[in-house]
Amino acid sequence: MSLAVTMWTVCVPGWGAALAAGALLLYGSLDVAYFARMMYTVARARYFRKKACILETTEINSWCLLNDIDTLLYHMNNARYLRELDFARADFYERTGLYANIKAAGGAVVQAAATIRYRRYLKPFTRFKITSKAVYWDEKTLFMEHEFVGPGGFVHAVAVCRQRVIDTSAAAIAELLLQLHCAGTCQPTPAKMPPELELWVQSNEISSAKLRAPQMPQSILHTSHNLGCGEMVPSLDTE
Repeated sequence: MSLAVTMWTVCVPGWGAALAAGALLLYGSLDVAYFARMMYTVARARYFRKKACILETTEINSWCLLNDIDTLLYHMNNARYLRELDFARADFYERTGLYANIKAAGGAVVQAAATIRYRRYLKPFTRFKITSKAVYWDEKTLFMEHEFVGPGGFVHAVAVCRQRVIDTSAAAIAELLLQLHCAGTCQPTPAKMPPELELWVQSNEISSAKLRAPQMPQSILHTSHNLGCGEMVPSLDTE
């Protein structure tokens, strides 16, 4: 008795193999999903979403998917929250015209600092929204607050970001946007930095002072009194 063995051969054209190898190389060396989603977010905000005043609170929706969870497999990875903020800021920048006007003035904007407080984790396949609002600005900086809001309106995390505006005035750009898009329909312009934001800025200044310690006078590093709310550590222009 003999057994007949059938061999199957899969033929892959040369161009198909090259395409598959190129796709693997692309996904292995570039965060394709991030850039594709960023392009979608910018295009949607620019062409399909309503323009917003710089004092308005904007929102984007998102999901906690399997590529967002951490090794424990039951909640969103902490680093993913900060990644999600990129899309929330892009939506805010486009809808308010902030980024376009900064570029038109010959400037640029970079993130100088960020802090986040986690209140409750987001489970896989949970739909949530991220709110974004400008809480204060001065000549060099725009401060933004973001909230991760889950089902039922519970705030799962709160983030504060410091956007540094370079080669132009952040305050002048903000005032221009108020005149162009707000027309008195928004809340009053923030005249004073919120107390919690003052303390956060103060902690950043102390951290910067420690890093600049070799170049700074000891009298600045070792203050003889506790700093009050709104009282800043003297800073140098080197950072």
